[in-house]
Amino acid sequence: MAEKKIKAEKPTGKLGILLPGMGAVATTFIAGVHAVNKKISTPIGSLTQMGRMRIGRRDKDVVSKPLISEVVPLQNLKNIVFGGWDIYEDNVYEAAMNAEVLDQNLLKKLKPSLSKIKPMKAVFDKNYVKKLDGKHIKRGKNKMKLAEALMRDISQFKKENNCDRLVMVWCGSTEIYIKESAVHKTIKSFEKGLEENHKDIPPSMIYAYAAIKMGIPYANGAPNLSCDIPALVKLAKETGTPIAGKDFKTGQTLMKTILAPGLKARALGIEGWFSTNILGNRDGEVLDDPDNFKTKEVSKLGVLEQILEPDVHPELYKDLYHKVRINYYPPRGDAKEGWDNIDIRGWLNYPMQIKIDFLCRDSILAAPIVLDLAIFLDLAKRSGMHGIQEWLGFYLKSPQALPGLHPEHDIFKQLEKLENTLRYIAGEKLIDHLGQDYES
Repeated sequence: MAEKKIKAEKPTGKLGILLPGMGAVATTFIAGVHAVNKKISTPIGSLTQMGRMRIGRRDKDVVSKPLISEVVPLQNLKNIVFGGWDIYEDNVYEAAMNAEVLDQNLLKKLKPSLSKIKPMKAVFDKNYVKKLDGKHIKRGKNKMKLAEALMRDISQFKKENNCDRLVMVWCGSTEIYIKESAVHKTIKSFEKGLEENHKDIPPSMIYAYAAIKMGIPYANGAPNLSCDIPALVKLAKETGTPIAGKDFKTGQTLMKTILAPGLKARALGIEGWFSTNILGNRDGEVLDDPDNFKTKEVSKLGVLEQILEPDVHPELYKDLYHKVRINYYPPRGDAKEGWDNIDIRGWLNYPMQIKIDFLCRDSILAAPIVLDLAIFLDLAKRSGMHGIQEWLGFYLKSPQALPGLHPEHDIFKQLEKLENTLRYIAGEKLIDHLGQDYES
């Protein structure tokens, strides 16, 4: 057994999961948890609910691979309540029906409980998401007043729902591309920027600030900067808040982080990787604007660069041409299609190709990510962990990393980090897969 460094408190009472943006992803997630609790569906894709991990040595007659929930104390799904904000007034049942992700017969079985969940007025500014124009929004003298209004919402939600703890997961839209600037450097400069309505503080940052200021774990499911700025990282340390970002890793990027490490492991060269997507949901509509697409493009393009390390392997990857496209195509709805063409080189420089056509469902892949991030962030908070949770990069396209460190994109390394973090929390021996200790 590893020496116990931290002790995770057992979860007691209710966990409230707050969701800025209650569209397709959020409603699919909420409806899914209700369906699982009613035993009419299965939480496939969720490691917190279905994942197993190895504990101890593998030279036993039966290798121990318990459920993750048997290794660390996780919140039970039956003691979770949901809330959030949206620019439209539709309750969760109405929003889920409009999103057309889940079967209507399933949703009708859940209507009584889903109809009770109504969004609070959102912090929204059309300048950051030009394609949307809801009316269910907050008004405030400045961005600090909006942050304070969110904090009042949070306090009221916790009281009304008798919650013991809260977490927040951003499920809102991709905002226009914003570079880190002076206003993001310190807590003082950031709070001054809130008071002065600084243009480089979009709504996602206001939500992140409100959560972190109150010590509520926060995850960012979009490529927005959100909590990935020095001021909010510092604030998270001061308030003892675990944070994670950014951008749910669902379809095409998930495939890249699976396939690219395998090609690199076999020292196969890559000349080009062309990726295009068609998507017809609200996210696709938002990304049809070039300013919003830029934010997503930056998130997607960094993946191969970090995994393949062209500076370290110039003979294999220095001339890699990587192109990403996203096209809004309304007929497809939430059923996203990601098509990849990969030009590779093998022995004696002979060319080959790989073609991938991933016909996936965007919100179906994202929903279990929302659940796992919320459950694991709650675990981190109860374990006394705070600041950037690199081990949760497993779920994210552009993982937030500690200052001076590059983010890890290789999904197999990410999984090893996640599992070893859970072993560490549980006081179990970390596994390095060396195997030399089995020799007599």
